[in-house]
Amino acid sequence: MSKRIDVNDLNVYYGDFLAVEGVDMVIEARSVTALIGPSGCGKSTFLRTLNRMHEVIPKAYVTGKAVMDGQDLYGPGVDPVEVRRQVGMVFQRPNPFPTMSIADNVLAGVRLNNRRISKGAAAELVERSLTGANLWNEVKDRLHLPGSSLSGGQQQRLCIARAIAVEPQVLLMDEPCSALDPISTLAIEDLISELKNDYTIVIVTHNMQQAARVSDRTGFFNIAGTGKPGHLIEMDDTTTMFSTPSEKSTEDYISGRFG
Repeated sequence: MSKRIDVNDLNVYYGDFLAVEGVDMVIEARSVTALIGPSGCGKSTFLRTLNRMHEVIPKAYVTGKAVMDGQDLYGPGVDPVEVRRQVGMVFQRPNPFPTMSIADNVLAGVRLNNRRISKGAAAELVERSLTGANLWNEVKDRLHLPGSSLSGGQQQRLCIARAIAVEPQVLLMDEPCSALDPISTLAIEDLISELKNDYTIVIVTHNMQQAARVSDRTGFFNIAGTGKPGHLIEMDDTTTMFSTPSEKSTEDYISGRFG
């Protein structure tokens, strides 16, 4: 199910402003790639280019390539809606649809994609997705209640269940634990470790310990100053990045000297 993404000379623009410049990166299938770096250096902007979510901002565009198993995500005739179905996203704050039940939240993406689904198949998909998000046993007796009735950590896992219900190839996570308590954070981290058996995962995090715990590879982004574009400074196996990075700025950031 999961797929590899090859990024080549990717530049992200908002109108005339170059936000991220010249990213070259290989995102391996069935692995967790962490993106770290100080605030405002383009990590989340770059993450959103992988499923074309940045295009919802007027005058945003990219140059360069992001190729998923041979298909350029920005190629002519490629439907951004289909890209977003294949490359799901979980945001910084849990965002279940508040008026929808837990079950309907899981099915929201499927219905948005106009997939007809029988009552029995829907029930099976809800159970499978919630099980995949390690949430089924906690909510199976209250699927009719609003998604907003859950705790913050449960809401984030519900959003993950909603994302995997449409059977994506890749999961993007933009600081998925930043609004959560330590126990909920640990639950999400454990879930990420399980999900990488089936999905390619890219996570943006400001938590260095989290990046070290959950990721296989880490990319460090930085920025030369206000108004300058963000750059991918280096990328390597997480163990190498946290023990012997190539660049002094990476070592300074990881050790807490700035950022």
